[in-house]
Amino acid sequence: MKRIFTILLFLIIGSSQAQNIKGVVTNSNQQPLEDVYIYNTNSSSHAHTIANGSFVLENNQVGDSLTVGLLGYEKTFLVLNENHFKDSLTIVLKGKTILLDELVITEQIDALNSISKVDLETNPVNSSQEILRKVPGLIIGQHAGGGKAEQIFLRGFDIDHGTDISLSVDGMPVNMVSHAHGQGYSDLHFLIPETINNINFGKGPYYANKGDFNTAGYVDFNTKEDIGSSEINFSYGQFNSMRTLGMFNLLGNTPNQNAYVALEYIQFDGPYHSPQNFNRINLFGKYTTYLKGNDRLSVSLSHFKSRWDASGQIPQRAVDSGMIDRWGSIDDTEGGNTSRTNFNVEYNSLLSENLQFKSNVFYSQYNFELYSNFTFFLEDPINGDQIKQKEARDIFGFNAEFTRDGNLGAVEATYTGGFGMRYDFVNDVELSHTLNRNETLNYMALGDVNETNMFAYINAELDFGKFIVAPALRLDYFKFMYNDALVSDYETLSETKTIVNPKVNFFFNQNENLQWFLKTGIGFHSNDARVVVQQQGEDILPRAYGADFGAIWKPVPKVVFNTALWYLFLEQEFVYVGDAGIVEPSGESKRYGLDLGLRYQIIDWLYFDTDATLTHARSVEEPSGEDYIPLAPDFTLTGGLSVNNFKGFSGAIRYRFIDDRPANEDNSIVAEGYFVTDLNLSYEFANNLVLGIAIENLFDTEWNETQFATESRLQNELEPVEEIHFTPGTPFFFKANISYRF
Repeated sequence: MKRIFTILLFLIIGSSQAQNIKGVVTNSNQQPLEDVYIYNTNSSSHAHTIANGSFVLENNQVGDSLTVGLLGYEKTFLVLNENHFKDSLTIVLKGKTILLDELVITEQIDALNSISKVDLETNPVNSSQEILRKVPGLIIGQHAGGGKAEQIFLRGFDIDHGTDISLSVDGMPVNMVSHAHGQGYSDLHFLIPETINNINFGKGPYYANKGDFNTAGYVDFNTKEDIGSSEINFSYGQFNSMRTLGMFNLLGNTPNQNAYVALEYIQFDGPYHSPQNFNRINLFGKYTTYLKGNDRLSVSLSHFKSRWDASGQIPQRAVDSGMIDRWGSIDDTEGGNTSRTNFNVEYNSLLSENLQFKSNVFYSQYNFELYSNFTFFLEDPINGDQIKQKEARDIFGFNAEFTRDGNLGAVEATYTGGFGMRYDFVNDVELSHTLNRNETLNYMALGDVNETNMFAYINAELDFGKFIVAPALRLDYFKFMYNDALVSDYETLSETKTIVNPKVNFFFNQNENLQWFLKTGIGFHSNDARVVVQQQGEDILPRAYGADFGAIWKPVPKVVFNTALWYLFLEQEFVYVGDAGIVEPSGESKRYGLDLGLRYQIIDWLYFDTDATLTHARSVEEPSGEDYIPLAPDFTLTGGLSVNNFKGFSGAIRYRFIDDRPANEDNSIVAEGYFVTDLNLSYEFANNLVLGIAIENLFDTEWNETQFATESRLQNELEPVEEIHFTPGTPFFFKANISYRF
């Protein structure tokens, strides 16, 4: 009888059905945590939490063991009992210092972005110019005072201000289509560094949820839902540099609600003989609440405004002749002002156990006015060649995305589908010839732009165990309209275009700390609406064809390597040059290269990182020797050594290097490379008081931050000269700062 009872009990237990586990993961302040990894060590089933902290884990039985973990939090272990299947689980993770040896490659939704999270934790961003430098292999440069958007270099591209990289903040686009200064112009100066929660990025055109400008890659910034404590910060340095910041937690540790506001003011004159008189003010506020079912609703409002003067780019011959020194100018009436107001509403919901929804609706009001003089007296020997670029813009849009977990036969599958819209109304897009910033001599272009982009995409992730296949398809529809104010008869010029781009990515998890990937896809960038209607629909959306093959490998607990061999072909590098009001098609191009990255946590408080890129960039349609792509870098190197809270001390020494690169098509004019080192150091007292210093260009290197091959004529010259025109890089620059958290 005893034997029969034992057999029956065994059959009952052994034949019990696997069940789903539902739960929510929060931090110690009861704030939901996203991307937490939940793993059943018995069944090997796994799940990640979504934005509201919830998860559904399949295929569980009584007695199974769960591992719950997230970088920056202590792992939790749980043995399932009958009660865990009756009610929703609530798991609380305790925060801790991020350590690289806790990173498990296959536990991450995106291992490279997790590495970026480690970088951000070990060496926080402390200025708006450093924000984009957190993307491995990305180099930036400023060339017209502190208020103009930075010039970007990535993967053999001189991206100008954003033509071939898609940028967003909390789902809201940063790139400006049909901009007065240049297509894709991206000004991130409205983003306060201390409000950044994480940075997601991807290189190449392989992502279905990324459309316009996603050729070299994309960068998404997400702001914090909760700042924890309030903070005030003040810094002062050379060249009349000052920054003050106030961040205030408005609700304390109120469960299920967060609200904070941040205010930043910056001023800077620079090392130039003609002061920049740069100042900027930023205001950002965000409110987040968790509704029934743990749905998350966030509302943010921001405003920024800046104005500046600029010494402009100077010709090398003027410095060599002694006419001016490196800090002088030919026309110091350059400069401008700009502002942007953003309103963004985000809503994330778990519609059912296997269906989640995320969305945002946004509105931006934007103004831009820039005065430049690149050619001095080439076109107008009497008044000079100063130009004004100006616009006022309203942007409306939304994004909506559904993610469903399911099966395709016996294969686990995750399906993601989304759609959205962006509408830009740009009033009085102006390019004019001016004198001393206060007199308009003549208009070169003036009109209104209406541009609409509607899109939809679908992506599937098919999990075959160690092997994952992710096919995707994206559809984009554009309508371009332009009303030219310089013609006597009113006429609306318009063009429409639809483009479909497939993508497919492959991942192979050889073991828990070695992942191979092959990414392939087609992307595009749109052209300026004024060009589109003038060209009557030709070359509206030139495609980019790309492929990446590489690996992310953690050979030992404290070392992570990442590498990728990549190739990118563009149908047309065809852009509107806002500085001159002309179209410059440069034909087909190809780029290929190698990305290398290393992260090494030497000891818990000492962290080393470096990223190198090797690139070969050429025009396809030009003869050998005349096929160089101007300003395309062929080698870049970035990295540094960081100290994170060692007996109260934190700091880092950072370096960046860019090699000599061709400035024109036959490489007869060369833009000189540079190696620049920065240092920051701080000490935190027990009462949350932090004192620190920051030194840019520690070794006082003479370097040129941006360089262009430009044909210009000085007032005393009879003939124009084409040569390097440059903006000198900042010399040794010392700042001290103090901050207090409460």
